[in-house]
Amino acid sequence: MGVLLLALPLGLLVGGLLGLVGAGGSIIAVPALVYALGLSPAEAIPSSLIVVGLAALVGVLPRIRQGVDWSTATIVALAGIPAAWLGAAVNRMLDPNLLMLVFAALMVIAGIRMIPKRGQAAVVSPERRNLRTHVPRALLVGALVGFLTGLLGIGGGFIIVPALTLVLGLGIGVAVGTSLVIIVINSAAGLAAYASTLALDWPLVLTFAGAAIAGSLVAARFATRLSERKVKATFAGVVLVVAAGVSVASVYALVTG
Repeated sequence: MGVLLLALPLGLLVGGLLGLVGAGGSIIAVPALVYALGLSPAEAIPSSLIVVGLAALVGVLPRIRQGVDWSTATIVALAGIPAAWLGAAVNRMLDPNLLMLVFAALMVIAGIRMIPKRGQAAVVSPERRNLRTHVPRALLVGALVGFLTGLLGIGGGFIIVPALTLVLGLGIGVAVGTSLVIIVINSAAGLAAYASTLALDWPLVLTFAGAAIAGSLVAARFATRLSERKVKATFAGVVLVVAAGVSVASVYALVTG
């Protein structure tokens, strides 16, 4: 019962991040499931995909009116499906603590890249895109995110949002909604890759997911009132703080294990 009660605030935090910035849910979900709720990485990875996928599905609904770049979402998601299966296969061959350390390193990179900077490139509208460069970039982003989804049990939002804004030229508002669509598809693909070995604590997972869904809905309403700069700064700060904690725990486990 105590673990289920702890899952409620953690789920709210995961959903809140997804609803606010379209990313970061799995950044909290995977460490929370491992270090706070006592699951092994093998259990936490598919559990995280369920939680984050459901929260993203609900969280995208209020953002559809704000804008979703459906063509980019389709390209990125389709490229990610086979890559997610490849990532899941690689996952089974690596030390879980090493995976968590890789996870932390990626969080640091993504957090630094999302710190607001002056003079960033202007947003590129769909009508002005060069498809010869946009499509290959979107396919590359999709393959990378899909692989990380299968490898680390993440929706990939902390990579998708920077990629959509910095590489593909989307504004942060559209990038958040587009990211949530991609997360839903990637999470489903990643979960399917683990279907043959799925063994979950369903009461815990559903409690966590229910709280995440509620947090996602509430946060999505507040997100429209915040500036793009504040959204990016919030995202970067959360990512870097959690990355520090995961790094310490992973290094300790590798050294003592």
